[in-house]
Amino acid sequence: MRDYRTFQEFWPFYLREHSRPKTRAFHYAGTTLVVLIAVAAVATGNWWLLLAMPVAGYAFAWASHAAIERNRPATFTYPAWSLRADFKMWWYWLTGRIGRELDAAGVKQEAQK
Repeated sequence: MRDYRTFQEFWPFYLREHSRPKTRAFHYAGTTLVVLIAVAAVATGNWWLLLAMPVAGYAFAWASHAAIERNRPATFTYPAWSLRADFKMWWYWLTGRIGRELDAAGVKQEAQK
């Protein structure tokens, strides 16, 4: 793995490490669950729920890297940038802009199966 010095350099690498649609779908599910848990914690005042956030997010992400993408999660080398990139990827997916980002990163897009 190359040594990335800025998030802007890291972002295309992150997208290439998530080249398969099913991998990204697992990440979107995990990140959505993290957001829902945070909302539930705030709404109920049950702050213990926050402990479930990393488990929910990383379980989906790491499972997808092991079973689908078959690569080592970037989280192990770039934890803060990976977290930031995961939310950025999720937001671009929610707003319908992920395709352009994948194209710019050189990710060949295939239809979701």
